[in-house]
Amino acid sequence: MDRVGAEQIGTGEAPLSDGELFEFIELLFFAYRDFISDPDEILKAFGFGRAHHRVLHFVSRNPGMRVTELLDILKITKQSLARVLRQLIEEGHVEQREGQEDRRRRLLYATDKGATLAARLAAPQLRRIAAALSLAGQDAQAPAREFLYSLINERERAAVRALISRV
Repeated sequence: MDRVGAEQIGTGEAPLSDGELFEFIELLFFAYRDFISDPDEILKAFGFGRAHHRVLHFVSRNPGMRVTELLDILKITKQSLARVLRQLIEEGHVEQREGQEDRRRRLLYATDKGATLAARLAAPQLRRIAAALSLAGQDAQAPAREFLYSLINERERAAVRALISRV
């Protein structure tokens, strides 16, 4: 295998070995597995999956979000989103409202029931992140944030920063 390290990317730091890079890949896999495990258990009781979680998360954090915005964020098909939204709407977690300026626009809002579920799903993730940052040390927050932003496709980073900063 080729060595792909920071030096080749242009930071001037010594390149990481393939083994070191694979360690990061595997750490991300395990971290994601555990990060979503608690919400997955909660979702089972509702017959929901991870797509429901993501929709509920972004709709509750961004009241009045348009369906097109949600499609851009989630990168799923219209059909998949329609199925998930229909379930969330039918079960009273999300509601669609007409836009005030343009009645053809459908804006998404979490209901009280949906906001409660979103908070319940986020709670173990908030605890996990807080504990991890605490264990990593006082100065870990900024480098951890930049590392995660750097994993996002470069052409999408500005949009992600804007989305996150408006909440």
